[in-house]
Amino acid sequence: MYFLTGWPRRLLCPLKSEEEPFHIHPNSQRFYFAVLSETQLSIWFSRPSVMIVSYIESVKAAAQFGFYQQAEWKPDDSMIAVAAANGYILMFDVVGGGEDKYLYEPVYPKGSPRVKVTPGYKEEQCAPALSLEMKRPIDLEAPITSIKSLQEDLLVSTADGYLHILHWDGVSNGRKAISLCTVPFSLDLQSARGGPSLDLEGLYIRDMEYCVTLDGFAVVLDDGRLGFISPVASRFTAEQLQGVWAADVTDGTCVAVNNKYRLMAFGCASGSVLVYMIDTTTGSMQLSHKLELTPKHFPDVWNKTGAVKLIRWSPDYSVAMVTWEYGGLSLWSVFGAHLICTLGEDFAYRSDGTKKDPIKISSMCWGAEGYHLWVITSREEAELVENMEGAPPPTQTKQAGILQFHLIKSALTVNPCTSNQEQVLLHGEDRLYLTCGDPTQVPSSSSDGPNTPHPHNLAHGLEGSPLHHRSAPSPNSISQGLSTLLGHKHWHVVQVQPHKLHSFRIQKFAAIDTAGQCIAVAGRRGFAHYSMSTRKWKLFGNITQEQNMTVTGGLAWWNDFVVVACYNFTDRQEELRLYLRSSNLDNAFASVTKLHSDTLLLNVFRDLIVLFRADCSIFLYSIERRHDGPNPSACVELLQEVSMSRYIPHPALVVSVTLTSVRTETGIALKAPQQACMAESIMLNLAGQLIMLQRDRSGPQVREKEDQKKLLPFCPPVVLAQCVENVWTTCRSNKKKRHLLEALWLSCGEAGMKVWLPLFPRDHRKPHSFLSRRIMLPFHINIYPLAVLFEDALVLGASNETVLYDGLQFSNHCLCPLEVTFPYCTVERTSQIYLHHILRQLLVRNLGEQALLLAQSCAALPYFPHVMELMVHVVLEEEATSREPIPDPLLPTVAKFITEFPLFLQTIVHCARKTEYALWNYLFAAVGNPKDLFEECLMAQDLDTAASYLIILQNMEVPAVSRQHATLLFNTALEQGKWDLCRHMIRFLKAIGSGEMETPPPTPTTQEPSSTGGFEFFRNRSISLSQSADGIAAGKFNLQKTFSMPSGSERWSKDSDCAENMYIDMMLWRHARHLLEQVRLKDLGCFSAQLGFELIGWLCRERTRVARLDDFVMALKCLHKDFLWPFPVIPACSTSSPFKDGHRKTGEGRLLKSQSADSLLNSDMDTAPPQASARNSNHTWLDGLGALGPEPKEMNTSSSHGGPQTQEAFLSPLTNKTEECSIGSATDLTETSSVVDGDWTMVDENFSALSLTQSELEHISMELANKGPHKSQVQLRYLLHVFMEAGCLEWCVVIGLILREATVIKQVVNFLDSPEVPPETVQSIRSGLLGVDAWASTDCLGYKPFLNLIRPQLQKLIETAVEQVQPEAFQPGASNPNSKLTEPQPGCPRAEDSRGPAPLGLALPSEPSGGLVTEDGGAPEEQEEQAADEGAYDCTLS
Repeated sequence: MYFLTGWPRRLLCPLKSEEEPFHIHPNSQRFYFAVLSETQLSIWFSRPSVMIVSYIESVKAAAQFGFYQQAEWKPDDSMIAVAAANGYILMFDVVGGGEDKYLYEPVYPKGSPRVKVTPGYKEEQCAPALSLEMKRPIDLEAPITSIKSLQEDLLVSTADGYLHILHWDGVSNGRKAISLCTVPFSLDLQSARGGPSLDLEGLYIRDMEYCVTLDGFAVVLDDGRLGFISPVASRFTAEQLQGVWAADVTDGTCVAVNNKYRLMAFGCASGSVLVYMIDTTTGSMQLSHKLELTPKHFPDVWNKTGAVKLIRWSPDYSVAMVTWEYGGLSLWSVFGAHLICTLGEDFAYRSDGTKKDPIKISSMCWGAEGYHLWVITSREEAELVENMEGAPPPTQTKQAGILQFHLIKSALTVNPCTSNQEQVLLHGEDRLYLTCGDPTQVPSSSSDGPNTPHPHNLAHGLEGSPLHHRSAPSPNSISQGLSTLLGHKHWHVVQVQPHKLHSFRIQKFAAIDTAGQCIAVAGRRGFAHYSMSTRKWKLFGNITQEQNMTVTGGLAWWNDFVVVACYNFTDRQEELRLYLRSSNLDNAFASVTKLHSDTLLLNVFRDLIVLFRADCSIFLYSIERRHDGPNPSACVELLQEVSMSRYIPHPALVVSVTLTSVRTETGIALKAPQQACMAESIMLNLAGQLIMLQRDRSGPQVREKEDQKKLLPFCPPVVLAQCVENVWTTCRSNKKKRHLLEALWLSCGEAGMKVWLPLFPRDHRKPHSFLSRRIMLPFHINIYPLAVLFEDALVLGASNETVLYDGLQFSNHCLCPLEVTFPYCTVERTSQIYLHHILRQLLVRNLGEQALLLAQSCAALPYFPHVMELMVHVVLEEEATSREPIPDPLLPTVAKFITEFPLFLQTIVHCARKTEYALWNYLFAAVGNPKDLFEECLMAQDLDTAASYLIILQNMEVPAVSRQHATLLFNTALEQGKWDLCRHMIRFLKAIGSGEMETPPPTPTTQEPSSTGGFEFFRNRSISLSQSADGIAAGKFNLQKTFSMPSGSERWSKDSDCAENMYIDMMLWRHARHLLEQVRLKDLGCFSAQLGFELIGWLCRERTRVARLDDFVMALKCLHKDFLWPFPVIPACSTSSPFKDGHRKTGEGRLLKSQSADSLLNSDMDTAPPQASARNSNHTWLDGLGALGPEPKEMNTSSSHGGPQTQEAFLSPLTNKTEECSIGSATDLTETSSVVDGDWTMVDENFSALSLTQSELEHISMELANKGPHKSQVQLRYLLHVFMEAGCLEWCVVIGLILREATVIKQVVNFLDSPEVPPETVQSIRSGLLGVDAWASTDCLGYKPFLNLIRPQLQKLIETAVEQVQPEAFQPGASNPNSKLTEPQPGCPRAEDSRGPAPLGLALPSEPSGGLVTEDGGAPEEQEEQAADEGAYDCTLS
């Protein structure tokens, strides 16, 4: 509602004086402030905040009258009465200095149109020159305790128990004195009750204040009792006064009355403020609520504040400022919502934790419109503050000072028609703060506009601007509205420049349109509007028109029209005007409707305007847009008048008036659903009572047909709620969220919020006759509500935040400047979910069906899971920690309610993990056994939630149960490839084994390097794609050794003999066996890399068991499908190959059979470096290199890890066209070799040196089609290395086939002669290769050129066998010329490949299914001829 901003300002008195000011009192308009010191009366002006005149009493007169004590202004500001200590009332005339005498005048920039020619300029902009003249003093012969103005009279209470009624001129009427003893006091005004009367002998009035709307005085008596004195007739006379007193209160200290809400706030010695109202039926004083600090929020100071010293209501009566005897300020809303307190946090503590002394206040008052709080600190406090700029020693005269706190307030306080908007609009003295944003603008670009101060200029250029850096919008924003209003914490700050808008010396009203793009602002005279999109103001072109109007009833937007209720000074007429936003601001373009009475409030509902007037009547007008002229205009027509004078005792008591479509079931026929969009009722906030008048539909409906414009009358008013501060409703409709959009939202101060919720029968069933159509549900929120987002189930608000300024460290804290004494205050945007409160309230009232409808309508909100968690958590905390047994617990009902939603399992476990362990038994007694819930998660494949339940089970069950469930989850996670979860499960199982049952190990956020196994190396290193794989292990295989991976299972080295590790290893081995049996090599590689599984060692052990391979053809097909590798094709247009050595060049050409366009695009072909080489037929390049020696067996293991011999092989001279450009080695696992730049350059130079013919290009394009994705190639080469190391020769052959690496086949065949190779392996490889050859001859002719290339190795295998196979089987001509090229379609990569953080070389692009397209066309003869001529054709990907 109200918020502090910036630092307070210190106003220095220009007069040097020994006296400190101690009392300040404003005039009725709060433009002038009377400031008292002991013998001095000064008058200050509000803006600019300067002293105008000072009257200093002579020493002789001061001795006679005594020191000054209190001051009071005459209502017309022409006189000031000052009470002096010796019982004198001193009357001062305030004399104006004439038309041309001004102390201060503003200086405008040159060329500014707004200069002194403006009528009314002087009064608006200049500080006037006044003088003070003392009239005859009045001696009351007793010390004066209180002095208050009463219209034409002055009421003074004295310590001898008298009330003196003086006339302001002090002569004409003389004075009357009323003894307090003669005023009858009772508990209420009903004489029939005859309650006890108060004995007032010897008592006097300590403090009093007049309440206009109650027509009486609230008084605090000398003994601390509280009372209310009212006249029986209209005038105050001794015989016609009567009083009521409040029972059981004897410690009253001060009083302040709220005229708008008819409340009396009494300060007490205990530190709390008691707010009373007058019961209209009995006339007794009833306690409404208390304003007091709670031990929950202020544990240190809640009972140490001392007595309440002062209470001051704001000018609009919406908030009260309280200060105590021991210091501090506190701000409360009218019905007790706590807004600000300076006794805690940064106000009370320095950054080093030491406590500050609270500021002690001797007097304070609000400035004009509530934008400032003028504070005079007490004398000891002044000594702390006065040395702000290195004050002189106290021997010299001091400068008196006044602190001025700056505040900004919600637009709702003075212009309640903004309550139907969903934006928060705050306004300060010269600026506006908006939460709305432009969804079409990029957030970063809109923060620095011409009128938006830059954040870097915060502390210097913009004093008191609570501006925050804009943060990025939330990516999860669900709608344009929500992302706009919640995406960041940044305020749009719109500066109101005084040299342009000079009549806006004080902002009175502000309103924002529905889209949040236009703001209208009214000052003392005229108004203007601002566009957020253009960032420009639109002002009156004719200054006289601006000066001739003042906005009285507020502002509102209707579509693109500004609706203004104003007073026309020229015609002395109240008017309703509509100005079009797009046209010039001029009365010529305005639609003007004359009104007969002053307008107090204005509101707009759809196409209706509702006005509340000073004669207590409500007028309804219709607005219609007309296009009859060059500019659109609005036509306003009076529809209906409703007199409320019977129900409203005083027009000033009406806080807001609202038209709504809300209605109860009274007199409503279900046949008329279209009436939901009509203005069904008027909501009137009458001094905090929400009164509803709805249309009377009980009478005959015939008259509607006769005259369509005849509107239905209204029923008598019904009171809906008490203590209402704000009301929100919307005119939008949404069938999916009817509960939220047709509800009425109320803000009720300390009571929180209330919602008047509609109840709908389900499935159009007839409603129960005993069920109401609406229900009022209260709920508490932690913020002060300023706007309601209806569909999004959110409340928006704002709160004060503080920033300590620690740039200066002072050894003596008494010498601190204001910036160190007070923190810098900012205003933060806040928001809160309220849905769980409403759902809970419905469940408490057995309205579960309505709760379900409401929850289902909001299930799409991004924070809906959080809503469910909050509901469970709040109910659980309340019930499980209750000391008394709960007869009807709500938790089982809430649990049953949540089971209706799919997020039930997550909600329960998240709530449990955020709750202390002691409450778990109570929770799971209501929601079910955690073991059953764990199994439900497994059945639903929700493994992450199951893992959370595992932590619950670990704490609630014995270790055996935890291990059993963890094993289940571990196996499921392995099967689904959830590698992160698998790692956590390994750690969890180990923790169970080592006895760490109390606290489960924390979940790591980053993946440790040792957990990725062999695939780790492809994160930072490149593997050579050009080196053929026979360099991997060209030496003699030691089949008994196990290869030690550099990042293997080091995590188990500490206790490798532990049974728990063995248990885990057994599960890992079982899963690896399962993958290998199903030929899922890719999954096997991921599994090994992600979990650090020692694949090579395991394969060595399983070499003769599960690592055996019988069906080569099936394995080859599976690898093609698994790695998205295309089956080889042969060119259809060429009959001879220019590359007899089987190597290729990149290029483009025609394909006989290729991948589909999608998979070709996704295959990352451009990342494979092009290689160009030429060599002799049937010889690999490695054979011709002398570095490795003639016998491959002599190559040792070290050379397979990037030894110098390997490097020499790469850098051989470019003779005989053996041009090889290698990027690293396939086994270069210990050296970091750089990809790409230098090597690519070399490739390009070599490539450009060759001349390409048409046929060469065609062959290059064919070979492009025969290659799979780059990542698959890297993975296959790695697996080839692993199988080579482990000695699984059958798998090496299959991978050599798919990569079409002849050297691999040759190397394996050469090694089969070794006595260490079992004969079963030789037999398996021979039969497998023969099977592949037979399959290629019939089903995949693309493999025939490669099989011809390795024919010598096949021949060698056959010769060594016991059974000889006919060599004709290996002739290329043996293939069936008419066979079609058919092969299985490679499918998508499995879902688990894309889960989890796969290493760099593993993450495959998402491939569409059906990667290969089979074409029946082609020329079989050409294929056959091609295969015959090209016996050594090789499609090796280099």
